[in-house]
Amino acid sequence: MAGISDLTQLIQNIDPKLQKGEFVFVSIQNPASIPSSDIIGSFREKEGTTLILERQKADEHQLTYDFIASWITLNIHSDLKAVGLTAAFSEVLAKKNISCNVVAGFYHDHIFVDHRDKNEALNALLNLKNSKV
Repeated sequence: MAGISDLTQLIQNIDPKLQKGEFVFVSIQNPASIPSSDIIGSFREKEGTTLILERQKADEHQLTYDFIASWITLNIHSDLKAVGLTAAFSEVLAKKNISCNVVAGFYHDHIFVDHRDKNEALNALLNLKNSKV
């Protein structure tokens, strides 16, 4: 099932939702040492495998991290070939001096922002949704 690719429709319907909890990015050499049920996302790089975990799980596994994030899901099924959505929301966050780390899932885009910026980021995304595109 293809997602939505029209930028105007995507922005008008992004429906950002803040997930509960705090999340971290870690890099490890042996991802098999972490139960798959603890992993929210992963990406292999030549330096190691990046994992996204709940902060509590990272602490339980005694993993080190530098960045504590909040997770915002855009509850619209965006097409993986859609053009401009990432640019649109990253621009509004950048104007607020909020960094974002984006993960595109098959159905939704997921934005990880500094946990201290979660409310301002959510408000910025809601303002984007309500703006005239």
